[in-house]
Amino acid sequence: MTTTSPQGRTELLRPDGSPVRVLVVDDELSITDLLSMALRYEGWQIRSAGTGQAAMRAAREFRPDAVVLDMVLPDMDGLTVLGRLRRELPEVPVLFLTGKDAVEDRIAGLTAGGDDYVTKPFSLEEVVARLRGLIRRAAGTGRRSESVLVVGDLTLDEDSHEVSRGGEDIHLTATEFELLRFLMRNPRRVLSKAQILDRVWSYDFGGQANVVELYISYLRRKIDAGREPMIHTRRGAGYLIKPSAS
Repeated sequence: MTTTSPQGRTELLRPDGSPVRVLVVDDELSITDLLSMALRYEGWQIRSAGTGQAAMRAAREFRPDAVVLDMVLPDMDGLTVLGRLRRELPEVPVLFLTGKDAVEDRIAGLTAGGDDYVTKPFSLEEVVARLRGLIRRAAGTGRRSESVLVVGDLTLDEDSHEVSRGGEDIHLTATEFELLRFLMRNPRRVLSKAQILDRVWSYDFGGQANVVELYISYLRRKIDAGREPMIHTRRGAGYLIKPSAS
């Protein structure tokens, strides 16, 4: 649910009309204070925690709509917190905070079930934008079958691994399926080659980023062949999927 604030900003709301709730987890007080201030400006309710144990207590009491989670905490790592969160709040989107050069952390976080990440130092605008996207997508998919992703006339069932467009079945390899799933989890958002490599192939290919171009071409042959294109290239930026114009 959305509404427009007096400042002309589109506000996200819970289905009952109450403000969105975000839990911020980081042991650096300056970071939690800064993020809390920026997110409250969005009209959201914020709870913060400095340890994994405190985060779990807050999650049970606060029932957040999204979590900002640092990968390194004093009592446990972010992946452990993520695992515990998923047992209690399986649908809550999680945005990881990682070190600038911690490629392994980013890969581990996404492959363990995290929804997105930003690197420190980060811009507040980017964190807000990423969270808004995650919350919108979580609200949208919650109205459908939990395992089904839908973009336009394209449907992907995460449980059965069935894909169809316009009612016509499409057969994909395992890697093609993972690539399409990542695109469809982020509709209308440009994903860089580095993000796709981290998420789909689970490690950094280094100089072999052309593997992304190759698999995008495979997907286009199966998803877009003879139809209005859904997979688009943004030169110098990456790729995105969006409903066809027709």
